[in-house]
This record gives sequence, structure tokens and C-alpha cells, in this order.
Amino acid sequence: MGGNGFPAEGMELTHILVVEDAGRARDFYRDVLGAELYREYGGTSVVLRLFGTWLLLVTGGGPTPDKPEVTFAPPGDPRTVGHAMTIRVPDCRAAHETLRERGATFLTPPVEYQWEVRCFFRDPDGHLLELSQARAPATGT
Repeated sequence: MGGNGFPAEGMELTHILVVEDAGRARDFYRDVLGAELYREYGGTSVVLRLFGTWLLLVTGGGPTPDKPEVTFAPPGDPRTVGHAMTIRVPDCRAAHETLRERGATFLTPPVEYQWEVRCFFRDPDGHLLELSQARAPATGT
């Protein structure tokens, strides 16, 4: 662990996504990706546990005393990405099929690259998510 108590034992990272509708986002992450619902706050925020990390879904809002010049807003243009999440999976094609059956809409089917197989999809607010399967490097003889 780091010096001066940071990082320290017991610390965890929570990832925040700003969404238009907390209930709709909750349903997507729970029903499509299998997240566990931990807590909800007044229809404006939802705490989920997903793939060993915390995910906080919050509706947008203006400045507050602790962030006086910051406004939270969902993505404006889905063609421009300033943030994405990757889900490392053992079988990209199988995960793609499972999530597609659960309602995920993918940009393309899985695409093979030298080092990985991957495909991308969006949540209801346009946040980009990636499924990625690492491929073993080719060995020469």
C-alpha cells in the first residue's frame, strides 16, 4: 500500500455513470449484465455491484457545494466517446450471444484481432461497453 495511508487497506473504487433515467439504467445493468442491486436513493441514484467493483448510476445535476463548477450530464453524442468500460470475458462470442438475447444492442458482431476478440455495445444512455477476449500469442516453431 502507499505511503501516508493512501491507498490503504479496505479502500474500493466506485465508478460513476451519469444517466437520464436511474430506473431504466438499473434495469439494464441488472437484467442484461447481471449486476447486483445494493441500494437506491430517491429515484436519482442506484448503487450496483458488478464484476467485483461498485457502479453508481446517478441522474444529471448542476453544481453542488462540494463541486461548485461541475455539472453531471449523460453522454451527449454517442459517436464521440470520452469514457468506456471493458469487460474481459473468457469467450467473447458466447458472451455476445447471451447479452444479445438479454436485449443488448451491439455495434457489430465480435471482431477478431491478433491479440483479442472484441465487440462493443451501449447502455440505454449511450455509454460504450466492450466485451474483450484475450487471445494467446502465436508461437513459432
